[in-house]
This record gives sequence, C-alpha cells and structure tokens, in this order.
Amino acid sequence: MESVYVLEPGAYLRREGMTLKVLKAGKTIDHIPAQGLKRLMLVGYVSLSGGVLDFLIQNRTETVFITPTGRFRARLAIDEHRHVALRTAQYLRLSDPAFALETARAIVRGKIENMIRLALLRARQYKDPELRLTAVKLRAAMFQLEEVADMEALRGVEGSAARIYFETFGRMIRNNAFAFNGRNKRPPLDPVNALLSFVYTLLTNEVLSAIKACGLDPYLGSLHAVSYGRPSLACDLVEEYRSFLGDRLVLGLVNRKAVRPEDFVYRKAPPKTFVDEEDMKAKRPVEMKPAVNRAFIAAYEQMMKREVAYPCLGKKATYRWLIMQQVRQFATCLEEPGKPYAPFLWQG
Repeated sequence: MESVYVLEPGAYLRREGMTLKVLKAGKTIDHIPAQGLKRLMLVGYVSLSGGVLDFLIQNRTETVFITPTGRFRARLAIDEHRHVALRTAQYLRLSDPAFALETARAIVRGKIENMIRLALLRARQYKDPELRLTAVKLRAAMFQLEEVADMEALRGVEGSAARIYFETFGRMIRNNAFAFNGRNKRPPLDPVNALLSFVYTLLTNEVLSAIKACGLDPYLGSLHAVSYGRPSLACDLVEEYRSFLGDRLVLGLVNRKAVRPEDFVYRKAPPKTFVDEEDMKAKRPVEMKPAVNRAFIAAYEQMMKREVAYPCLGKKATYRWLIMQQVRQFATCLEEPGKPYAPFLWQG
C-alpha cells in the first residue's frame, strides 16, 4: 500500500505497532498498515499523535496536508536532498533570462498542444465544429508563442490560450445535469470547477513529490514567478498534465454519470474575499460530499496506475512514473547546456 488518503474530517491518527489507527470521537473507524506506506495524504483537518509523527519521520513517509477544498496546506519535510550540484545548476540556469524564457516557452507549448489534442479528439467523437474551431484558435496561439520576446508576453499568450480552451470546455460535457459557464476558482462556484480544482491540486502534488525526490528546489521555476510559499517549479511542470490527465478524468466521471449533482453540498453565493481558510470553508458555495470525495480519489489513483507509451524510454510507463521521468528529464536539461526541455505530448 504505497499511497493512503485520510478523508474523515476531525479524524485523529494514532500508532499501534505497525498499524496507524484512524479514530473519530474516540472510536476506531479505519486501520492503515504501516508496512510499505510511502505517501500519506491528509485531506481536511486531521491531527496526528506524537507516535505517528515519529513513525512518519523515521520511515521518511511523504506526508501532505490538503484542505477540504483541495488546497495544499503543508508537507512534512524530513530533510533537504543532498544533490547540491543539481540545485546550484537550477539557480544558475533559471537566473539566465534567455534560458528561463525558452524553458517557459516549452512548458506552455506542451500545455497548449495537449489542449489542442483533447479538443480535436472530442470534436471527432462528438462531431462538434465548435471544438474543432477551438483547436484552430489554440494553434494560432501556438504561432504567437514563438514570437514572444519576454516572460510577460509569454504569460499573456498562455492566459489567452486557457481562456479560449475553457470557452468551449462545456461542450465536452455530455451530461445535462451539469453546466459549465467558465473556469472559476478560489473558491470554485460549481461542481465541475470544484472537481477541476481538486484534481489539479492532486496533480501538482504528484509533480512536487517528483521534484523533491530528484533533488530540485520546488520554489524556483520559470513560467510562474517566485512568490513566497508557492512551489513555482511544480506549478510549471504540472501544466502539461492539466488537460491530458486532469480534465479527462473529470470529463470521464461526469459524462459516465459516476458523479451526480446530489453528490455536492450547495450554499448561497459567497463573498468575494475571506478572512482565512476557515472562513472560506464555511462560506464556499459548493463542495463534494465525503462519499464522492472518496470515490473521486479512488478514480484518481486508478488513473495514475494506468500505462501510456513513453517515447523517451521506448516503453510504456504508468502516469505516476511518467511524471517522475519528466522531472528527471528537466533536471538533465539543467545540468547539460544546450539540451532543451521537452514536455510530454499526449498521443490521443
């Protein structure tokens, strides 16, 4: 058992031998075998005993804390990776404006190309000319991408492409029970956006885990500017997976009617600003009920174990291993001057 999610709000973890017990209101509601546990994802406000914390540290178990809304809170950091030479190369290469621009351009190119491929696939499947037109507009954005001369212009093209993509994203939803009227977040205003935000958080954490395993600094990227507390490199390298993995998972669950409108809790429209995370939790307009939250994570884990052809290795790789290999490729680009980063392009 490599990855375990604890979803019960108000749960408390306590260790007994080689088992982590999940308790709530003094009653044991679940048991987690500690042997082989590599990643512990705590969703919501879950607390740990000192014994559990000591076990996680001694066994170097990656532990991630996520809010009920799917927002990253914290990660249990054991110690820094010892690959000083790699991090030095990262700081030097990404401080070069020309290299940073070309790297960010490659990342955005991969993101847009994968959006194009998903739009074209659904256009063929649904015989929808509007989706084909979206792909054409995104291809035009690709041409603009090659002409930008600075990072701000590049970010402008990336933002424009995302708007074009989400303008017709709702046409890929084939379930009349759900509507999509544009991308919104912080907080999401409808079920589809809530699902998208949650899966993007899970994918960003996958990338963040791979970055730390490779010894890179997750807080220094290129496309996303440095901002206190933001893992900019993880935000960069997750871009190529948003449509390829995240959007396809959400669309598949919605279109197959694996989720229903009744699986969500709805509230009145929230204020535009919040005092803190607790305030947002109390006032957010939509959230998944615990049962569908568990089902969604199960579907996500099942997806991450699927295999896809990976040309760099000349063989198939699981999606989780693919992310690790892409991060390793990025690290190689930092250490080997003249070798550009090549984002993963989904073959459809």
